[in-house]
Amino acid sequence: MKEIKTRIKSVESTKQITKAMELVSSSKFRKAKERAESSKPYFNTLYNTVQDIAKNTGNSKNVFLKERKVNKACYIVIAGDRGLAGGYNSNILKAVVAHENSKDAKVISVGKRAKDSLSKRGYELVDFIPTVEEATYEDANRVAQVAMEAYKNGEVDEVNLVYTQFVSALTQEAKVVKLLPLTIENNDNNKEVKKGKSAVQYLPSADAVLGYVLPKYVSGSVYGAIAESYASEQAARRTAMESATDNANEMISKLELVYNRARQAAVTQEISEIVAGASSAQ
Repeated sequence: MKEIKTRIKSVESTKQITKAMELVSSSKFRKAKERAESSKPYFNTLYNTVQDIAKNTGNSKNVFLKERKVNKACYIVIAGDRGLAGGYNSNILKAVVAHENSKDAKVISVGKRAKDSLSKRGYELVDFIPTVEEATYEDANRVAQVAMEAYKNGEVDEVNLVYTQFVSALTQEAKVVKLLPLTIENNDNNKEVKKGKSAVQYLPSADAVLGYVLPKYVSGSVYGAIAESYASEQAARRTAMESATDNANEMISKLELVYNRARQAAVTQEISEIVAGASSAQ
């Protein structure tokens, strides 16, 4: 009975911790969700603008539009700062490994978990942002510039962004998105753009405007992915801690049932001994 009572106290202590972490994650999740949702319209507009300009540049000489054989890739990997978030961090690392089977790749990590895990796996770490929670647009712009310079200098032939897309509070998906070279989407509904002609006139030229906007698109994509990943992390941790709290309540209920049975058995045995003693005395 003493062992069961000690076990119940231990589980109750764990339950207090998981409940507190659930409440903290819920508070952080609301703010993170607002940041992710408020950043989406700007970056969606930026993406559409880049696509529109790219479609109208004709035979552009921009190095970021040129496809080439991929001998070495660069990955900007966004994971969490801490654990206890279910499969959030492991899903990101699995996505990197599944996309890049060899370890001959450059990695830019965002978050402590990404840096630690990928370094242990032997990937070449060229830059990092230590924390996701406190990451700013300036941090995203810096690592984006590092990746773009590596691509421009021929050190890598492809730049991929690995992050967790926030779908809902209960659903988050690990994604690998190719940032460079820029993939121009074919829009069959757009009949006005033909043979490099556009209804929009770019000055001094579409190529020059693209050269100015494209770096901002890459930086913006990285920052938008950081915002979505942080919201996904908090949602995943809240769900995991809620599940852990429910499991603790269930375990306490079972232990209390076992404790009550043991106590009842002890009382029954004591009564039986008293009765037996009284009978023998007679």
